[in-house]
Amino acid sequence: MDTANTKKFDISATFACLGTLSCWVLGPIFIKYLTGYVDSWTQNLLRYSAACLFWLPFLLFDIKRKRMDARIWRKALLPVVPNIVMQSLWAAAFYYVGPAFMVLLTKSSIIWIAGFSLIFFHDERPLVKSKRFWLGLALSAIGVVGVMYYKEDFVATKTVTGVIIALACAFTWAIYTLSVRIAFKDVDSHHGFAVISIYTVAGLSLLALLFGNVEECVKMGAWQWACVVISGVTAIALGHVLYYAAMRRIGATIPALVILAQPFIVLAISNIVFGESLNAFQLLFGVVLLTGSALALWAQQHLKQPK
Repeated sequence: MDTANTKKFDISATFACLGTLSCWVLGPIFIKYLTGYVDSWTQNLLRYSAACLFWLPFLLFDIKRKRMDARIWRKALLPVVPNIVMQSLWAAAFYYVGPAFMVLLTKSSIIWIAGFSLIFFHDERPLVKSKRFWLGLALSAIGVVGVMYYKEDFVATKTVTGVIIALACAFTWAIYTLSVRIAFKDVDSHHGFAVISIYTVAGLSLLALLFGNVEECVKMGAWQWACVVISGVTAIALGHVLYYAAMRRIGATIPALVILAQPFIVLAISNIVFGESLNAFQLLFGVVLLTGSALALWAQQHLKQPK
């Protein structure tokens, strides 16, 4: 994926990044809205099923025309487990905290992504000597602590639970991102996600049957079902594929930088829809968190390859 960084400007990758941002801004709003109608396990299954069904006809068509790399079925096994865990945590957190607060906390994933990258990718180990990189990680950590500490009801059991789930989600998101980077570096983006979605729906079905109340979905109205389909197609089916495509063309750094705008756009929408707000100190530390993430990513982007 990172070998595509030779172009100074890639219009396809630019639109893929912006498309990903637009799709992933909608997701948290729909998830929070649906918390009033179904449990997180059922919601996960329904939304991912919609995403899977969206890409399934394209996948079957390409299989019939022998346009798909058969290795994808094996390669997709690597990211599918972290994806199932991450998706489960991602949806669950919105039942405890607001969308903007949740999304902001998950940006701490940059800390884990950086750590894993240093361990598993030899070409990124020179980052250890980068002051910009370490400053970025320090600011990210300070930002996360500040955003949590200055939340008025931080000590409330519900909030603490949401925070723990959100931070765990950030950890598994890092594993998922890196596993996708490894597994799909040389395969088609929508093929890769289509196969992952099939595996993921199978896993989420089992979890929903074990822990959820799937029968609740029959009580939903037409608008709630529309929200399931719209969020499944945009935030999952299109959002993930666009993100894969962007990473494949220009590497993981620039798409991650673009996605840093997500929390503040989500906050603007959530404030109107749910009345969610962050106090001045949370906003300040939120900026510190995202600035630190941007610095760490910037350091990766300008990493000098060892001779």
